[in-house]
Amino acid sequence: MTSEEMKQMLERTHKDLDIFDFNGKNVPRIMLPDRRFDEIMEKIYGKAVSVNTNLNILQDGIGNVFVEVSLDFSYGDIHEEFLIYANESLEFFESLADTTMLALSPPQHSEVHQDKIFMVQLPKPERAINALDIIKNGLRKKLPNNS
Repeated sequence: MTSEEMKQMLERTHKDLDIFDFNGKNVPRIMLPDRRFDEIMEKIYGKAVSVNTNLNILQDGIGNVFVEVSLDFSYGDIHEEFLIYANESLEFFESLADTTMLALSPPQHSEVHQDKIFMVQLPKPERAINALDIIKNGLRKKLPNNS
């Protein structure tokens, strides 16, 4: 990956991420703009919804690892994609592998309220665990003693 390609990838990354305590578990959270979160909630309110979650791992072979998280909702024709720079978000993916849950919410809700959060249970937990292994292996290539 050239430095220009790396710069472009970094510009595309979603940076509004954190980890929050949900019933004693550290759950990774992707924050959406208020308006987008409300649009999604309006479309799925009162519906039985499943979310197909994919983790596509992109790496350059020298220790830079990106993960494209795609969410396809079963109702409302909703598709969301988030490019995450795993080098700076390892804890996010460790929590994802541990809890196999992901939360969506607007950014200003540091005290997460039940009506302002949407929880996604990963349908195939082993994918998050496998993704974490791939991420960690990719990141090892960036360590100084491996260069």
